[in-house]
Amino acid sequence: MPELTTLKLIERISTLLRAEQRKKYSALGLQPVHVQTLDYLASCNRFSDTPAAVTDYLGLTKGTVSQTLQVLVRKGYLEKQQDTVDKRIVHLKILTPGQELLKSITPFDVFTKAEQAIANKQFDSISAALYEALVALQNVNGTSNFGQCKNCITFSEQDDHYYCLLMQQPLQQDDIEKICREYISVTNSGLV
Repeated sequence: MPELTTLKLIERISTLLRAEQRKKYSALGLQPVHVQTLDYLASCNRFSDTPAAVTDYLGLTKGTVSQTLQVLVRKGYLEKQQDTVDKRIVHLKILTPGQELLKSITPFDVFTKAEQAIANKQFDSISAALYEALVALQNVNGTSNFGQCKNCITFSEQDDHYYCLLMQQPLQQDDIEKICREYISVTNSGLV
């Protein structure tokens, strides 16, 4: 297993998922933040359906949330309702088109396929599990793996000299400790 930190693995998995979100949601004329907002509002209670709660939950600025809400209202996915008791409070209600949109958006196929690919494996650490999840996501998504040379199937070491068989180039110590676009995992090559 590569010596990537848990945080780096989570960041890379997040990057892949965000890229998948952008592709899927842009086909619907939306940004990921629009769907994330609707998803949050579908799962929160009546005390948490306010713009301030959306801001806190998604960790965004008030301005970003305000713009997001304007888009969702304009597209007919949600409406703003003034609180009946405290007129300063605005509640956000998902309308039928917004509910239908959320129902139509299935979990990302690539994530489901990656999950299936590692479902029966046992891991001795969270990093090992995340690494396998990352490799599986990259494989089903068809993206470059960006792994460390020293863990690549084309990495060669002989007499303390490092070499990339794919690029037909000698490697320095600095090369093998950093990530490479040409990385091919053992799992990806079919040589588990």
